[in-house]
Amino acid sequence: MPPTLAIVTGGNRGLGLEVCRELGRRGLRALLGSRDPGAGEAAAAGLRAEGLDVTARALDVADARSVARFAATLDQEVSVLVNNAGASFSGFDAQVAERTLATNYFGAAAVTDAVLPRIARGGRVVMVSSGMGELAGYGDSLRARFLAPDLDRAGIDALAREFIADVARGEHQREGWPSNAYRVSKAAMNALVRVLAPVLAAREIAINAVCPGWVRTDMGGRAAPRSVQEGAAGIVWAATLPEGGPTGGFFRDGKPIPW
Repeated sequence: MPPTLAIVTGGNRGLGLEVCRELGRRGLRALLGSRDPGAGEAAAAGLRAEGLDVTARALDVADARSVARFAATLDQEVSVLVNNAGASFSGFDAQVAERTLATNYFGAAAVTDAVLPRIARGGRVVMVSSGMGELAGYGDSLRARFLAPDLDRAGIDALAREFIADVARGEHQREGWPSNAYRVSKAAMNALVRVLAPVLAAREIAINAVCPGWVRTDMGGRAAPRSVQEGAAGIVWAATLPEGGPTGGFFRDGKPIPW
């Protein structure tokens, strides 16, 4: 029987690369998704030199055709999906908001949709989120909408698009939004976890959001207090939860944190 398959998006560097390494050390076959095929293959080759079973595949999570091509290449059941690919852009306007949400929320959702038919019963889905996605800084009305028990996928999509439209109109602050597209993208990702958890429970698939903390990556910068290994540990924990482990939660270092 071939090793169980783990997919890691944005796997060519930083947290994604370390998660591929750690899952490979646990005996999983890692499929490393990378927007840059050359960078992805170089990263995979480095992990193979460590004796790990890692294959690179081109994957731009913000491109629907790329996501469809990636899913079509899957040749076995998937045990683990780690939605790690993420983006943070300088500045703040409607274009930045749209680009950020396209990768961090809509992209992660699209990959999950495409891969879910291949995820084995008892599989694990991890959304690599951020403490910046916590809802503490939102207006009361918006926070209530994000946390509404009847929120569904269409509702999250609508909230994401509403944010972009409010930024374009210059009304986002009046409507209770933070002036940070990355924060909103992670709040939407977290909401998706809450919405999908009861649906996936029927297949015993656990889905959780994980904040790795402020990590020394290209995005986090050299001043960040946590190593890549420390940040990846919580992601790997969620990816390898035992039977009966938590689902539908938000965690840092294996411990629940507020939405």
